[in-house]
Amino acid sequence: MRKVLVFPAGTEIGLEIYAALHSCKEVELFAAGQAVSNHAELLYEKYHSISSIHSDKWLEELILIVEKLKIDYIFPAYDDVIVALSQNREKIPATILLPSDEVCELTRSKSKTYQRLCSIVKTPHVYQTIDDVTNFPVFIKPDRGQGSLGVKLIHSKEELLHSVIEIKCPVISEYLPGREYTVDCFSDRDKGLLFCGGRERLRMRNGIAVSTQTIDESIFHSFAKKISNELHMQGAWFFQLKEDAENQLTLLEIGPRIAGSMAANRVQGINFPLLSIFEAERAPLSILKNSYPVLLDRALKNKYRKSISFDCVYIDFDDTVLLGDRVNLQAVQFLYKCINNKIEIILITRHPGDLSNILARYRLNNLFDKVIHLKKGEKKSSQITHQNAIFIDDSFSERLDVHLNKKISTFDCSMLEFLMDQ
Repeated sequence: MRKVLVFPAGTEIGLEIYAALHSCKEVELFAAGQAVSNHAELLYEKYHSISSIHSDKWLEELILIVEKLKIDYIFPAYDDVIVALSQNREKIPATILLPSDEVCELTRSKSKTYQRLCSIVKTPHVYQTIDDVTNFPVFIKPDRGQGSLGVKLIHSKEELLHSVIEIKCPVISEYLPGREYTVDCFSDRDKGLLFCGGRERLRMRNGIAVSTQTIDESIFHSFAKKISNELHMQGAWFFQLKEDAENQLTLLEIGPRIAGSMAANRVQGINFPLLSIFEAERAPLSILKNSYPVLLDRALKNKYRKSISFDCVYIDFDDTVLLGDRVNLQAVQFLYKCINNKIEIILITRHPGDLSNILARYRLNNLFDKVIHLKKGEKKSSQITHQNAIFIDDSFSERLDVHLNKKISTFDCSMLEFLMDQ
């Protein structure tokens, strides 16, 4: 069992690493990051606080956590953290899952990336001074940017003059008006490129592709192989391309890390984080990819802090466990969570007809610890005897009666997402 620390765990990158590894038998996951509110605090049993990498304390704090938890591997999950970890990898008693220091520093700078690769692949034209810009629009962005922060489309000389003052170390480049792509890649340090999978960035939010469609193009492989060979890439990485005014694909940036939307290729069989661990161990690797198009659309997800406890669940059947002629998957998922946590499950229903037959038909006959089949008019509250229990029913009148008479928390199906986190 490898002990893997995700740092910082609450970024979109960190959340994709969690999604890829949390159910893998080979890995035990741990979370670390700044003591600010973030999603990882609700995903992990314990979240380990570390000061900002711009402070004097962060490295000492990280080393203490690594030693205490006996961490084997660290996944960086933020661009500035990549450089910080790379520069200090000799001091940290765990393997940092990154390529060479040179590549980490190079890819953090767009200008250095373009200078290094301009003879290898097509890169955007970069203006060295404001006076060199004669045609608009142009694009301006920080040399060491993060997501879409500081990125602007400039339409005039006046706007450009103002923007170069606002942006630290700006890069002024030609405007690329066409479609934009991310190419997810995996390389072995000896064998070279083993996988590349392109996807179009259909909708972005804060520089993150929240809607992306997998696309197979041979030119993606050509770009990937040239970049991988030139920079001696290893493990998971990605690069971004955009079409210029003549529809020629042009390099935007390279990231020597997991990308937040790599899930689009993960669900086809490419577990980039797990492969990166195996690559670091020099295990023999092969890639197995399913062949079907994937459209990934991402949205905010609700996650709740644990705030109630119970040791018994009373749950209704019709319109709760069974919705019409279909099993309520969310309800059954919750019930299996109760089984895992050794919480008693009691079915309480006035279902008309043969209850045993319908439970067997939907393969639910062994799901419940006890079944209470009430007669018409008999109140459910009269059969609830556990004090530390909850009650789930679609009927408001049933929930109100149980709440008033038994003083326990009641829930309908729209509230099951909360119970999944308890």
